Amino acid sequence: MSENYEEWLDFAKNLAIKAGEMIVEARESATFVRDYKMDHELVTSTDIAVDQYICSHILRQYPSHCILSEESSPNLDLGDIGEDVPVWVIDPIDGTVNFAHGHHHVAVSIGLYIGDQRILGVVNAPFFKECFWAVKGSGAFCNGKRLTVSGAQELRNALVATGFPYQKTALAPIVERVSHVLHHCQDIRRNGSAALDLCWVAAGRLDAYFESVKPWDMAAGALIAEEAGAKVGYYLSNTSVWPDVVNGEGLLVSTPQLYDDLRALIDVGL
Repeated sequence: MSENYEEWLDFAKNLAIKAGEMIVEARESATFVRDYKMDHELVTSTDIAVDQYICSHILRQYPSHCILSEESSPNLDLGDIGEDVPVWVIDPIDGTVNFAHGHHHVAVSIGLYIGDQRILGVVNAPFFKECFWAVKGSGAFCNGKRLTVSGAQELRNALVATGFPYQKTALAPIVERVSHVLHHCQDIRRNGSAALDLCWVAAGRLDAYFESVKPWDMAAGALIAEEAGAKVGYYLSNTSVWPDVVNGEGLLVSTPQLYDDLRALIDVGL
């Protein structure tokens, strides 16, 4: 691991852990305020506070780096960023609906990429007291314990996770895909946090995950899953504005043995 990577990882882990403490405190004290962006997507005052905390510390520590954040800079023009410039990809609370309703599937997600390479990812789940992390080429870990995927080889025995979009008009093809998969796998889970679903694939708690998500949902978790031995790919062609390294459109992550069968199954009839 290069010295820069190690420094960036320690920095990101500290940020994610402190952000997790902010999230737990906000819920325990019931001090957060609910609001909606684009008329339908829940956002809380804690999302904003955590985002400001993380981004301000990155800008202070690494002023030459760029930040792509769900809350404060979701429209960053990545096309103007040089190939050698580190870009932090932030989701202050992945699982905002869970957070607001008292569920535990809530995570802080911090990823970093340079050019076309995912460099590091940190996903902290404060209510589970679990911090997942990975650096490219160095394996994936949770609370210091090395992670490895489940090794599941047959779809009929596989536990698969997915998610649903805020925009209900986009539900039809997703429901059809879920139906195809559900008829061929052991069961499906919808946990409400893409970042944690990816980490749970890495930890062997899930065998596969598929969904269309935004860069901040998957930038950290995709690397963590990959470094644990998962295959990371897509069941849709990339028509998004995001570069491939943080493209979450039609994301498919699974044990290597399940990938081809699952991808074919998701594509059936669509």
